[in-house]
Amino acid sequence: MGQGIPYYRLSAFYLFYFASIGIFMPYWSVYLQSLNFTPAQIGELFAIPLATKIYAPYLWGWLADRYGKHLEIIRWTTFAALVAFGFVVTARSFWGLALTLSIYSFFWHAALPQFEAVTINHLGERRERYSRIRLWGSIGFIISVAGLGYWLEHRGIGILPGVLLVALVGIWLTSLVIPPVQDAAQGHQHVSAMRQLRRPAVWGFLLACFLMQASHGPYYTFLSIYLKDHGYTATAIGQLWALGVVAEIGVFLLVHDWLLKRGPVRLFQLAILITAVRWVLLAEFVDSLPVLLLTQTLHAASYGLFHAAAIELVNRFFPGKLQGRGQALYASLSFGLGNAVGSLASGYLWTATSPEATYLIAAVVCLAGFAVTLVLLPVRKAM
Repeated sequence: MGQGIPYYRLSAFYLFYFASIGIFMPYWSVYLQSLNFTPAQIGELFAIPLATKIYAPYLWGWLADRYGKHLEIIRWTTFAALVAFGFVVTARSFWGLALTLSIYSFFWHAALPQFEAVTINHLGERRERYSRIRLWGSIGFIISVAGLGYWLEHRGIGILPGVLLVALVGIWLTSLVIPPVQDAAQGHQHVSAMRQLRRPAVWGFLLACFLMQASHGPYYTFLSIYLKDHGYTATAIGQLWALGVVAEIGVFLLVHDWLLKRGPVRLFQLAILITAVRWVLLAEFVDSLPVLLLTQTLHAASYGLFHAAAIELVNRFFPGKLQGRGQALYASLSFGLGNAVGSLASGYLWTATSPEATYLIAAVVCLAGFAVTLVLLPVRKAM
């Protein structure tokens, strides 16, 4: 991987971090359903960890950039998230879960944006190798989502919180072995964050990220329930989630060459357009296994291609000492605000219209994000 880069230690953090997401994201709504919550309540509870991602990453990113303590913040907040989730394990009421999820996710959302900054700082001028490290997160997701689907089918959904708690322990312990790294601010002229945000290309990029992730609301919140209602087993559901991430790994292995040849903006736009097609297919052909396999393979674009291109654009728009805040803004407005709005809206649309209509609306939202990139993010301005 290159001399001086702690490849295995950085990769291990991504592996545990995304393994925990593979435990939470596909099965949390099913767990909430087992506690007899309504679709609207499931959407609301699912939205809480996403809503805290609106403000928490930027707050932690500001602190990390101001004091240069990215790694220390990762270590302390992953420990605090671990402790807080211990109370989530025992909560059963709506308000009890709402409160404990709010506290847990406030600390949880500090880690990944700052770890992205730590990874980029370790890579230095070799940041095109980022995808080779990040793919281990996808591997962790596959291991957890595929293995847990089989286990849940035999042990029951009630074990889910305990399994997630074990993954959180792994994240915290891994953070302790990451070596410190020099902040990559040298060689960059100081640029104001507000000055960058006034650039149409920058806020157009962030708006497109918001719309793209809002379109994922019904996917992340209700895909497992949707597939379950159409007769798919827990094992099959886990394998379908895993298939999407297998395709994502393929992208992470190749995308550094694509970024050099095609540039991040073109890849960013292509990922959004493919995602809109994916939601249409999921709405219209959920009962067709071959088409469903295709829609899951398209996760290679929906997440892999999109995220790799977005990370490169964040690095260009927010250089040097703005790196932590840039990563946090990207996380807050897309995976935070976007996913929260999408999750909340999908909870209401699911019963007010239909699951199929909800996915078609998601496709329209996605196309709106694509239109934003055409107007505000032309290739020549993404510098």
